[in-house]
Amino acid sequence: MALISAKTIITSVSLFHVTLAYFFLASPSSIDSQALVYMLGESMGIPYVRGFDTQSPALAFLAAILILIGFSDLVSLSMPDEVCLIFHWGTQAPLRFVVCLGFVLYTFLFGPSSPVYQTPSRGHFTHPSSHNPSYRPAGWGGDGLKNRLFFTFMFVEMMTWFWIWVTLREERNTILERKSRRRNSHVM
Repeated sequence: MALISAKTIITSVSLFHVTLAYFFLASPSSIDSQALVYMLGESMGIPYVRGFDTQSPALAFLAAILILIGFSDLVSLSMPDEVCLIFHWGTQAPLRFVVCLGFVLYTFLFGPSSPVYQTPSRGHFTHPSSHNPSYRPAGWGGDGLKNRLFFTFMFVEMMTWFWIWVTLREERNTILERKSRRRNSHVM
């Protein structure tokens, strides 16, 4: 049995999304200046982006999407455990993990500090630099995703959804046994 239940983790992630939405709406610079964002961005050599300095319509739209996701995830937890944890979150957790993993890999592998664009003069163990003369920006607008705030958000989401997925797999047998006992007690 897991130390923290999947419902508790999902509730925490949902409330994190709602809280993050508030800060994107009210004070986006406070998110961009967090220590975790700075540390992950610097260690991976991912560039700093100035788009989070002031409020903007795009950040307000992002806040509305995060509020929608947060509240809909909270409401989904009100369903019976068999439906909610096994069927709904049993498919949502691995799907969200894979999508977040894809974004993390895209941001790292195709960003300016990527080993793909590494010049021969740089050693393998040198600190990655966000300035790389051999880097060519994406033509379709994907460079907007190659910043340290997006990387940090997707990295934390990826770890959290993997944790939820593993916890759901651990709790699955307990939930099904409880359902079986309830069904057998109603039959007799």
